[in-house]
Amino acid sequence: MSLYTLESGNGLVMQVTNYGGRIVSLWVPDRNGKQEDVVLGFGSIAGYINNHGEKYLGPAVGRYANRISGGKFTIDGTVYQLPLNDHGNCLHGGIDGFDSRVWDVDSVSGNFIRMNLVSPDGDQGFPGTVKVSMVYHLSTDNQLIISYKATTDKPTHINLTNHSQFNLKGAGNGTILNHVLTLNASKITPVDSLLIPTGELASVKGTPFDFSVPTPIGNRIDMINDQLIKGKGYDHNWVVNRKTAGAIEYVATLYEPVGGRVMEVWSDQPGIQVYTGNFFTGKVLGKYGKPLLYRGAVAFETQKFPDTPHHPNFPATLVKPGETYSHICIYKFSVKK
Repeated sequence: MSLYTLESGNGLVMQVTNYGGRIVSLWVPDRNGKQEDVVLGFGSIAGYINNHGEKYLGPAVGRYANRISGGKFTIDGTVYQLPLNDHGNCLHGGIDGFDSRVWDVDSVSGNFIRMNLVSPDGDQGFPGTVKVSMVYHLSTDNQLIISYKATTDKPTHINLTNHSQFNLKGAGNGTILNHVLTLNASKITPVDSLLIPTGELASVKGTPFDFSVPTPIGNRIDMINDQLIKGKGYDHNWVVNRKTAGAIEYVATLYEPVGGRVMEVWSDQPGIQVYTGNFFTGKVLGKYGKPLLYRGAVAFETQKFPDTPHHPNFPATLVKPGETYSHICIYKFSVKK
């Protein structure tokens, strides 16, 4: 396991480790040029291995990001059972998902790193040997570009994402409730009490899930609303208003008004899971001796929809031999004066 430092040449500095393919730190300047590390994490590799229940700080997650109901699915008449690591469901690929693997570093330069992972047939119950390539690239215009490609030798479900958790004030520097969020999405996939989608595509109009205009995250997060109660806040998949299938399009903007940092999200995926740190307790210390605070970060997980194997109306996650899974996510940083 190693730690690598990348620089954009224009203010962004990022550290990544091949343990879980995770982003460990991401230093971003504010409107006055002051740098802060804007992603949650731990100060040593031991923190990630002995995570005290906080597994998903910055890693690549897979083979299937998000939840699969009952931890099982059927392909060509065969039922595949996955680990049940989330209230009787499978979350983020299982107990030993891609977040806890040591990835092979293929190439690295000053602003670029490519890592590879082979997930064998039967890994966490999934069929097929899957070969994954993932690239982190910091561009000179301060974009963090994440790209994934994967192939398989048997039909299987693949849904990858990055699980960085952002606080544009700096990791551990209070909550994200004052962060202003805009989402290019007019629908969500509502969930049941176990956060499994019902299969419905529900309009956000007139609900606390409508971020079509810039709105502070904290404005409506504690409203009496069935979906907010189930998620203990926002922990839902939004359906992106896409124009062209497969194109990289605008998804979201996060703005922190005190320091002026802005992060845009762009992706070629149909969904984005927004998670507002509802399960942090403040009892676990992250980097710099600061606790992982309740609602102290927000994750933007570009993805296919959760539990797609059980919902034929959702974008398909089944990948067959000869096909290539691909996914691009861009986090673009700037400042508002």
